[in-house]
Amino acid sequence: MIKVLDRLLLLLYSLVIAIASIVAIVAASGGFSVEWLQEVVSDFTGDVRVVQASVIGVSIVLLLVSVRFLFVSLRRDGNSAPSINQRTEHGDIRISVETVENLALKAASRTRGIKDLRARVRVSEAGLGILIRAFVDGESSIPTLSEEMQRAVAQQVEEATGIPVAEVSVFIANVTQAPATFKSRVE
Repeated sequence: MIKVLDRLLLLLYSLVIAIASIVAIVAASGGFSVEWLQEVVSDFTGDVRVVQASVIGVSIVLLLVSVRFLFVSLRRDGNSAPSINQRTEHGDIRISVETVENLALKAASRTRGIKDLRARVRVSEAGLGILIRAFVDGESSIPTLSEEMQRAVAQQVEEATGIPVAEVSVFIANVTQAPATFKSRVE
């Protein structure tokens, strides 16, 4: 409920600031004559003190909303780390996305011929989408390595987390160069 209220406040705040900015830009660039502005204000209120009180009131409200947004932006929320939530008969289970990424990296690193790995996890209705970015040694078939890595990652993540894996995409970024070995020659 509070998040909905904060979003509504942010929307209204943004609209007020945008309108005030447009009016200020037009007024500063000479779009309104000073006499016309004074006439509009006096016709609208009839009293300069009422205008001053209105401006002070609106300014206080905007200041309070600004302080609220400052507080919300600086507050550390315990739920800030992205996680995957599951409900079981015994209670809730929260698994961080970072944990799933590490499980995927661990499973992918067991594949022979893989040198450098990175993983990204997306959560969707169908299950987890895992993207593995890898460097290979170039001595094995890339399609075979990729398929083996996909199977290993999907199986490991599903077994460890109980969350279905919708897809495992493998992106082979490059082939690593093996360091040159020189045989020493004794004469």
